[in-house]
Amino acid sequence: MIASVHGSLRLVDGERAVIEVGGLGLEVLASARTLGALAGRLGQEVSLVTYLLVRADALQLFGFRDAQERTFFLWLITVSGVGPKVALAVLSGYPVEELRVAIARDDVKKFESIPGIGRRIAQRLVVELKDKVGQLPPVADGEGGVPLPVPTDPFLEARSALQNFGLSLREAEDALRGAPEDAPVEELLRFALNRERSAS
Repeated sequence: MIASVHGSLRLVDGERAVIEVGGLGLEVLASARTLGALAGRLGQEVSLVTYLLVRADALQLFGFRDAQERTFFLWLITVSGVGPKVALAVLSGYPVEELRVAIARDDVKKFESIPGIGRRIAQRLVVELKDKVGQLPPVADGEGGVPLPVPTDPFLEARSALQNFGLSLREAEDALRGAPEDAPVEELLRFALNRERSAS
C-alpha cells in the first residue's frame, strides 16, 4: 500500500496531478478541490495522503489532502453504485466537513446538487454513511500538503457539546433535528436541551 507521496509537483489538470518522486512521475487522481489547491504550486514540493486501488486491469493512485478525505473516499466506494469516479465527484462538490453535516442532517438535497449524483444514490449515501460520520479520524498537524479552508459548522459544534453532556451521537442528532438552519451554537444547544427536557 502506498500511504502517501511527497515530491515535486510536475503537472495538474482536470482530474489528476503528476508528482515526481525519486525520478518517477506518479499519476495521482484527486478531487477537483484538492487539484485546485495544488494548481498554483507547480515545481514545488507537495505531499498527499494516498490510496492505491488495485484492479485486474489497472493500478490507480488516488490523492487526498488528509486522512479524513481518504477515509471519506473509502466509505463512499463501499456504498452500492458508488465507484471511485463518483466518490471523487462527491469530494469535488463540497469539503468533507460539509458532507459530514449533510449526512448528520439527512440533507439528501446537498448530495443531489453534485453533478452526476441522482436522488437514489444521494439517499443511499445519507443512509449508509449515517453511522460512520462520527468516526472520521482527526487531522494530524502537518498532515498532507494541500492547505484548504476547513469550515466550522454550528451544528457540528452543538452536536459535539451535547455529546460532552453525555448524549450519544444519535441522541445528539435527534435532539438537534428540526432546529433552525442558520442558528448559532448557543441557540442550537437551547433548542436541543429544551427538547431533551420535554421528552424526559
